[in-house]
Amino acid sequence: MTSPDPLTDPFGAAGDRWMSGRTALVTGGGQTSTEQPGVGFAISRVLAAHGARVAVLDRDAAAAQRTADRITADGGEAVVVVADLLDDDDCRRAVAETVAAFGTVDTLVNNVAVGDRAGVFEVTPERFHQLMDLNLTTAWQMTRHAAPRIPRGGAIVNISSVGVRARGPAMVYNLAKAGLENLTVGAANTLGDQGVRVNCVQVGAIWGAFAAANMSEDMREIRKGFSALGTEGSPWDIAQAVLFLASDHARWVSGQILSVDGGPAVGKPPRPRAPEVPATVTPEAVPVAQA
Repeated sequence: MTSPDPLTDPFGAAGDRWMSGRTALVTGGGQTSTEQPGVGFAISRVLAAHGARVAVLDRDAAAAQRTADRITADGGEAVVVVADLLDDDDCRRAVAETVAAFGTVDTLVNNVAVGDRAGVFEVTPERFHQLMDLNLTTAWQMTRHAAPRIPRGGAIVNISSVGVRARGPAMVYNLAKAGLENLTVGAANTLGDQGVRVNCVQVGAIWGAFAAANMSEDMREIRKGFSALGTEGSPWDIAQAVLFLASDHARWVSGQILSVDGGPAVGKPPRPRAPEVPATVTPEAVPVAQA
């Protein structure tokens, strides 16, 4: 499903609101691009469209304000929380500010990540620990501070990547995300008695702000063939998965890793780009590429 405006949810009006009366804290929720949505931006807006009051957390105050402004323009309720989640005290303060603004927090989305392709043996120890902290420790710290405040029936959703399944050279990013998925399962068991569900969305090849800033159109076309459907997703697809896991529709779902990736194309080579048709050649004269 496509939308003429990439910054608008293609799934349209929310209809029945799944998050009415809830308060969500979304880390990395700021929007830096004016052309394509980020995952945190999409998650924040979809949760707000379904009635959640949203605390948009980002270390970039202007980016967080852009997301909050879009939410309020749509008739939702949002506050900006500025924090550096590498700092444990900032994590504690972020949770406290959310509770101070809305009276509670019952949904936490751990979305902060840095998609660095650095190899595990190519980085300095300092960079290794920094990437592990950005992609894993931030989620642990936020969960540690938020969990005691989350009431029974609340939910935590972590954002991982299909990179954990990559069989190529080892990257620190993939290692950290694998740890995040293990944290998801362990936290689900640990917090189960408290009535708090913990799940994870594994992000596939989506086209959003990050990809648009770091990927050529040629690579984009090739990457589409990595999924069983032969298409790419968008941050809105991720946001809809988060919405389900955060809502009561998933009230008996916990400790799960939901892969949103267009289907695994195991053993299937990437689809080639369609040949360009010269102006003097009719489409019927162009041979069809064999898969």
